[in-house]
Amino acid sequence: MKPNIYEALKERILVLDGAMGTMLQAYKFTEEDFRGEQFKDWKLSVKGNNDMLSITQPDAIKEIHRKYFQAGADIVETNTFSGTTIAMADYEMQDYVYQLNYESAKIAREVADEFTKANPNKPRFVAGSMGPTNKTASMSPDVNDPGYRAISFEELRIAYKQQAEALLDGGVDLLLVETVFDTLNAKAALFAIEDIKEERNIDVPVMVSGTITDASGRTLSGQTAEAFLISVSHIPLLSVGFNCALGAKQLAPHLEAIASTEYAISAHPNAGLPNAFGEYDETPDQMAAQIEEYLQKSLVNIIGGCCGTSPAHIEAIAKVAAQYKPRPL
Repeated sequence: MKPNIYEALKERILVLDGAMGTMLQAYKFTEEDFRGEQFKDWKLSVKGNNDMLSITQPDAIKEIHRKYFQAGADIVETNTFSGTTIAMADYEMQDYVYQLNYESAKIAREVADEFTKANPNKPRFVAGSMGPTNKTASMSPDVNDPGYRAISFEELRIAYKQQAEALLDGGVDLLLVETVFDTLNAKAALFAIEDIKEERNIDVPVMVSGTITDASGRTLSGQTAEAFLISVSHIPLLSVGFNCALGAKQLAPHLEAIASTEYAISAHPNAGLPNAFGEYDETPDQMAAQIEEYLQKSLVNIIGGCCGTSPAHIEAIAKVAAQYKPRPL
């Protein structure tokens, strides 16, 4: 029988993994490494297309998942943050969306099963990562034409459906609609997932994680934390929360704003705010100390890291999380 994430949530605070991009940067992959065998003659430069590394450098992706599980993560995210036809259009790789999502899910599943088998009392889970795409349905990219939209709800729904189907086929346990800066984009993803649940007659746990973009305490499309929560609450969710953009300290008041929800609450903040070079300086101990304040206030059920976090950060967070009871549901 498959381990049940709802049961695990009652028992303990679950730990999500850290940054995939931060880890991949350390490999210093070249253009040739990104291309691998399958894409060696690709017509465009693909360096920086991290999602395709699940096809061309699967061992590296596997190793990163393994390091996060060894550090104490309960859940790893698939390497599919940009795995939609919309985001892949930058590389003209829309036709490979199914393959890269499927392979990413399969790799993560394999490693998760390996760790669950070694310790059945601590089942490991795979979250299918569904990023925000590089287009927004609520706002115009053209300041001279506020009514213009670069993408429609329907186009987003179709793209997200393709991604979610491939992730489920590859064996993910749950779907994570994350780094939501435009709630209309997220609604398209959630609508697509509800479609799949109905068509396949399955129930899939869904996490939704928004991003508060600056000190105003709003998402890019202008919602407060509370408004964001209300606007996605018509969907049955496993959890709702926030990630990216802010460090743990800055994220705390926004988690407090949604504390009344009946859903589990997740948070995976950055390792502090970026410095002048766009790098993250917060050490594992500094980050864990800030996250301990969440736990003392009983604010979260799922905790992890976003930009700038590594297995060392996750290990420090996991140690602190193990000392606290989860927020009651």
